[in-house]
Amino acid sequence: MINFTHLYLGIFSLFISVLSFLNILYCYYFKLYLNIDNFIFTFIVSLLLGSVAFFNKKNIKKISIYQKILTVVLGYFILPILLSIPYYLIINKISFVDSYFEAISGFTSTGFTIFNNLKHLDESLLLWRSSTQWLGGLYFLISIILLIDIFDKNLKKSLTNFINFNSNETIKQCFKISIVYLILTITIFIVLYLSDLRAFNSFNLSLTLISSGGFLPVNNLDIIINTKFKEIVLSVMMLVSFFSLFFTYNLVFFHRRNINFFLEDLYLGLYLIFLVSFFFLFLNIDDNFSSILLAICSSISNIGFSLNVPKDLSFIFLILIIIGGSFFSTSSGIRFFKLLLLFKFSINELVSHSKPKSLFTNRLSFFNLSFSNDDFYKYFVSVIIFILSLSILSLMLTISGINSEDAFRLSILTLMNTVNSFTSGINNFTFYDLSLFSKLSLMFFMIIGRVELISILIICKKFFFKT
Repeated sequence: MINFTHLYLGIFSLFISVLSFLNILYCYYFKLYLNIDNFIFTFIVSLLLGSVAFFNKKNIKKISIYQKILTVVLGYFILPILLSIPYYLIINKISFVDSYFEAISGFTSTGFTIFNNLKHLDESLLLWRSSTQWLGGLYFLISIILLIDIFDKNLKKSLTNFINFNSNETIKQCFKISIVYLILTITIFIVLYLSDLRAFNSFNLSLTLISSGGFLPVNNLDIIINTKFKEIVLSVMMLVSFFSLFFTYNLVFFHRRNINFFLEDLYLGLYLIFLVSFFFLFLNIDDNFSSILLAICSSISNIGFSLNVPKDLSFIFLILIIIGGSFFSTSSGIRFFKLLLLFKFSINELVSHSKPKSLFTNRLSFFNLSFSNDDFYKYFVSVIIFILSLSILSLMLTISGINSEDAFRLSILTLMNTVNSFTSGINNFTFYDLSLFSKLSLMFFMIIGRVELISILIICKKFFFKT
């Protein structure tokens, strides 16, 4: 267990050193010498930790799913410590808790920030904020591969069209996932840059969009997204993190003909068409549909930021945030596919009582693919854990002095790893002034939201219900 954890976290420590090195080059190129020593220090520390863990690895035997879950969870607590170093060293009078809060918010791709005015940060630190999101998105994707055994067999079966799930080869998939992730990031950057955005803003936004993060390089989105054309382009780019990572990859590079491989994404496409049509026909109040489209794409991909939209629609956008996007993407949420299957399963159960002699199968329309009861039980438990987590966090935030409505909305965003904005109705929320208890609570539940909720139940079963 210890050897595997060291190796897994050591690999991502090396990733942090690479990001630090890129920031060093950026500082040299643009002559930002004031902060360069701090990034050099981060580079050395992360490189040493990563190298020690990587080169001292021993033969790793097969490890249990409990050990894998603990490793992933530990990463969400440990790696942000390294990511918080530049904040703590560069910014005057910032506490370690605030630095750690910013790092966890970035690494979990949530986007809550303690900085009220980004104009006070130089570009190297803005780039570092976006980089932490990018790394967090990659960590999340690779962690899904690591924890694939706890998910339904149909997901594992479909993903094996591209990924080798041999237990001895799991770590080696990091490189393959990273290449796909990098290609999509570069693609988003090129598209945004060609839409007449500044290169620096395009690059930061590409790191944010691919990871479903919420950090912006400016205080308000309308500063850089100031035309309807840019709004539409940004909306389309947000969908990269809404659909499956391998849907995009295989569609462009391999043209796979196995329709079951794209099962979830086809339903997501229909879901997106329905939402866009519904909003356009019934909720296009101010005849400004490009901003509404941006809010839709931002909500379903769990990115969260948007331009000004009617506050009356915030509750609908919160529902879209809870539903979320594809399973094998950087979006969060309960997942549309799970809710769709649970709805079908519930309907079958209700109808079976009125027609007991009839036979009902848990099969989705148009696809020759059935789901077992165990899969539905897992999905149901995920929903129950979300409701419990939402109730607990809302209570904790209310106790700490936040009004109940904001506490409820903020709890949803925290568990769904989505930044606060006009879509959620709390765009002007200040995190810097929160109490220590509130910040610790938000950090803990940001991590809970990023770890697949069913894994929490497995850990509880391991330690509290031993057999």
